[in-house]
Amino acid sequence: MDPRLAAFERLLNIMDELREKCPWDQKQTFASLRHLTIEETYELTDAILEEDWSSLEGEIGDILLHMVFYSKIGSEQNLFDMTSVLTKICDKLIFRHPHIYGDVVVQSEEEVKQNWEKLKLKEGKKSVLEGVPKSLPAMVKAIRIQEKAKGIGFEWSDRKDVWAKVKEELQEFEVEAESKSNKMEEEFGDLLFSLVNYSRYVNINPETALAKTNNKFLTRFQLMETYIANESLNISDLSLGKLDIYWEKAKLELRKREQQSTL
Repeated sequence: MDPRLAAFERLLNIMDELREKCPWDQKQTFASLRHLTIEETYELTDAILEEDWSSLEGEIGDILLHMVFYSKIGSEQNLFDMTSVLTKICDKLIFRHPHIYGDVVVQSEEEVKQNWEKLKLKEGKKSVLEGVPKSLPAMVKAIRIQEKAKGIGFEWSDRKDVWAKVKEELQEFEVEAESKSNKMEEEFGDLLFSLVNYSRYVNINPETALAKTNNKFLTRFQLMETYIANESLNISDLSLGKLDIYWEKAKLELRKREQQSTL
């Protein structure tokens, strides 16, 4: 037997046993697993950002376990089972890749994406944006909305025009911020949306970029706290000018470590 199939069969058998014999596993429902699945997904993305491939392997396994768990619950309720789940995704992949399984010819990744969105509409979706999950974090949701709009050709033709839009939105936000009007929040949202839009034109994933900046700030700040604690000082008692000195010290130290790691 293919070792992949053997490993998957083993997981399915373990899930059957846990559902039958383990008190905790027996009590789980779709709803009770939902927040755990979200947590596991974020742990997986953390491993990718940190390039921790050993942890990533484990996180993929955790996500796979959740999918098997949902399918097991579905089979118990006569809703669906692992076989129908796998059959459905296989059929979908074949239908949405006519350039592989049919006679459609594509020349680029962009053409694949455009065909993908058109095929979704043929499946009965009333809107190109219908497939964007409502509960996605706002930054990720903005990316998905823009990508889907691009899929049917609703896209700026020149990167310079997109950057001009960013500057326009920044100016509009500045006007509202200066007067502290009730439109500040709306204009700030427009500014963020335009920056997300521009990021796609320069091949930057804004969610990944912001996540890396968050981690960089956390690392620097915590190193700064360590320096301050080592001198038996209370961080809340220090002036901003003094904090800046420790901040720059931490920044230089981390830059030095980064350079050494690349040697």
